[in-house]
Amino acid sequence: MTNLKNKIIQRAGIAVATVAMGAAGTMAAAPAAHANPSTQVQAANSCPTWTAMGNGVNFRTGPGTSYRSIGLLYRYDYGTRVSSTRSWVKIKLSARSKTGMRAGTTAWVSKAYADQCVYMN
Repeated sequence: MTNLKNKIIQRAGIAVATVAMGAAGTMAAAPAAHANPSTQVQAANSCPTWTAMGNGVNFRTGPGTSYRSIGLLYRYDYGTRVSSTRSWVKIKLSARSKTGMRAGTTAWVSKAYADQCVYMN
């Protein structure tokens, strides 16, 4: 019985050591990601790209329907977030829009008509 008990403990020790070595190898490969977990979570949830998900979405001078529209965005026109409010996002176009607005044009769009990209793990 003692011999069997020693074999089980020995095998368990080998399994724990193997797992520990694997974890150490993972941490060595990506030390920055494990050094500060809050940074990792923040990066995963802060994709800067927003895409228009409607057709004929107003691109406005301010965050609200009372502001003047400078043009229209169509499905898959996209840009990077400059700033945002609870229901509006200010976007700088990354490429010429389908209606011809130049890349770099900055204006506001309702979040109801735009989606933020999602990082895949």
